[in-house]
Amino acid sequence: MSKQVLAVLFKGGEYNTPKLLGSAENALGLRSFIESNGRSLFSTSEKESSIDDKIRDAEVIISTPFNPVYISKERIQSAKNLKLLVTAGVGSDHIDLDYIRESGRKISVLEVTGSNTSSVAEHAVLTILALVKNFIPAHKVAVEEKGWDIAKISQDAYDLEGKTVATIGAGRIGYKVLERLAPFKPGELLYYDYQGLSPELEAKVGAKRIGSIEELVSKADIVTVNAPLHAGTKGLINKELLSKFKPGALLVNTARGAITVAQDVADAVKSGQLGGYGGDVWFPQPPPIDHPWRSFTNKFGGGNALTPHVSGANLDAQARYALGVKNILTSYFSGKKDYRPQDIILLDGEYQTKSYGSDKVSK
Repeated sequence: MSKQVLAVLFKGGEYNTPKLLGSAENALGLRSFIESNGRSLFSTSEKESSIDDKIRDAEVIISTPFNPVYISKERIQSAKNLKLLVTAGVGSDHIDLDYIRESGRKISVLEVTGSNTSSVAEHAVLTILALVKNFIPAHKVAVEEKGWDIAKISQDAYDLEGKTVATIGAGRIGYKVLERLAPFKPGELLYYDYQGLSPELEAKVGAKRIGSIEELVSKADIVTVNAPLHAGTKGLINKELLSKFKPGALLVNTARGAITVAQDVADAVKSGQLGGYGGDVWFPQPPPIDHPWRSFTNKFGGGNALTPHVSGANLDAQARYALGVKNILTSYFSGKKDYRPQDIILLDGEYQTKSYGSDKVSK
């Protein structure tokens, strides 16, 4: 059997430093560790047909959600030696999980739960503030236009204090967003989740659960998306739901790009139904040049705040998920498979979590 580990990470290139563990060049800092366990390592930033030969031979595939290699049914079928898929970070929706289960193959899928929770929560709050304060257009006026048009910026700049902020999803990241927003003294903090928070956690941040997404977005000045991507959330933020938003509300998405319908979001920004959009996630990744978010503009003077899925890829997060991957591989190489329960999505082909909308969780 092949003893090859395939790591598909992001490109470091001329920016590469020893701290940039998530780059293909540095391979999570795990090359010596992997090779000392009798495996060869192929590390790359390529995602297309050039890696298919490597996938066919791989025993273990490691990839990041920031530069994902999409592990489709066809690729899984071709990978006869595949035993373990590891997401270096959080979010394994780039893998056809249902097919693995249906195929009957004993393939495990794990991710490093919690490795970038704080990183993403901080980025979500940063993006909310950038939109509320109209920061991006202000920077453009001062630096790019070399101007001093205070009125142009101020007409769409507000305080976060007193505003109603709602999160779709109040899990690990969503709750940390609520924690970080509470000191700003918002008017209300609202959340929607299939599972409510405990009374103690609600009281700690002053959050209130809303029973439907439609009601949630109708009440909010700012909506932040902090939910996993699965069949129930794919395309959730679409034209119909956007019509329920308060006119001029702000939308922030640091979860997954495919939770939104990209053109519908762009149209809502252009029409003024959304006052602005802040996003760190796209679909696919990287997006094509003609993706509607690369060129959309606001009806009014507000700005948008988009980044290339960097929220969970900073150096602190990289150190955490590199260590997490090493711990997973240590358990796998030893044959013990004594993984942290919270890291397991599939164990030998069977679901161990409902995080991806599955009702097929093993008992």
